[in-house]
Amino acid sequence: MKQFLAFLTVAAFLPVQAADIAAGKAKSATCVVCHGSNGISVIPMYPNLAGQKEQYLVLQLKAYRDGERKNMVMTPMAKPLSDEDIANLAAYYASLDPKG
Repeated sequence: MKQFLAFLTVAAFLPVQAADIAAGKAKSATCVVCHGSNGISVIPMYPNLAGQKEQYLVLQLKAYRDGERKNMVMTPMAKPLSDEDIANLAAYYASLDPKG
């Protein structure tokens, strides 16, 4: 837990990579199954991603990918993502209207 908090502290001050929303939308094809085509999940146990803060999404996806956060669904989904993929996905979901 201390390592994760240290990571969050450092990550909060890192510059956010310029992202491509269109590329994020294209990459989100597998995400829509659980998180909905507009970022609003119809499955109660899965979170809505539409309008979520971009840096939060980046941190969480990297934590899943790097094994700092574990989930039987998200860990394997995030594993193949590059930093660029993550930045693009985060920008895309942050750009969506949280009301759907």
